[in-house]
Amino acid sequence: MWGMNALLHPTIALLQSSSLTNVVQQEIEKAILQGEYAPGSKLIEATLAQKMGVSRGPVREAFRMLEEAGLVRNEKNRGVFVRDIPIDEAVEIFDLRAAMDELVGRKLARDITPAQSKELKGLVDSMEKAVKAEDAYNYHLLNLKFHDRLVEMAGNSKLTAIYRKLIKELSLFRRLNLADGWLLPISASEHRQIIKAIASGDPDAAGKAMFAHVMDSKERTIENDLRRQERVRQREIAAAKSGKGTRAERQ
Repeated sequence: MWGMNALLHPTIALLQSSSLTNVVQQEIEKAILQGEYAPGSKLIEATLAQKMGVSRGPVREAFRMLEEAGLVRNEKNRGVFVRDIPIDEAVEIFDLRAAMDELVGRKLARDITPAQSKELKGLVDSMEKAVKAEDAYNYHLLNLKFHDRLVEMAGNSKLTAIYRKLIKELSLFRRLNLADGWLLPISASEHRQIIKAIASGDPDAAGKAMFAHVMDSKERTIENDLRRQERVRQREIAAAKSGKGTRAERQ
């Protein structure tokens, strides 16, 4: 009979450690994607370990996995930071996603089931309720789920895996684009059009609708980024003027 203090077999110990690391990685990833840790913020290994009630080893390994997923960056002698996706990289992801979504739209127009159509309509209904409530946060989560289900319904596991990796990276940038309330009704309307195009059974129309939606999202992202840069510039100008005024008063 095994004693309470018997050593675990190395393979079992490795499996337990791996499972714990995956749980830690998923929890940190969820916090990043939901905005708990903003782009550019530092992740403290010891703090996260204490918060989750684990040793620092699984957190360290989770950081490595998150770096491979493109969600964090590890800077030598500085630590681990949530990635701040630059606009040019976000644009590249949008372009790749547009091609993938066009393929998904074409396939779903041919193969979608009535049950799947009903599920998608339910998600869009929920998105439109979020628009009426001016609830950008839940709209963002529903938007992610809607597009993820579209890709998943296409039945291509490789495409789904690649899509999810890209969308996680893009989420670091894209939430800023949905923060302006005026964007929500436009986006919700486009989702309704996608459903109609897929339901028509026309692969060309469905593919074009999904491609156009992503490209429109890209343009909104670029415009939003330009506005954000202008706001930063104006704040810097105001801060500089304020600093000069303070120095003049002292003289």
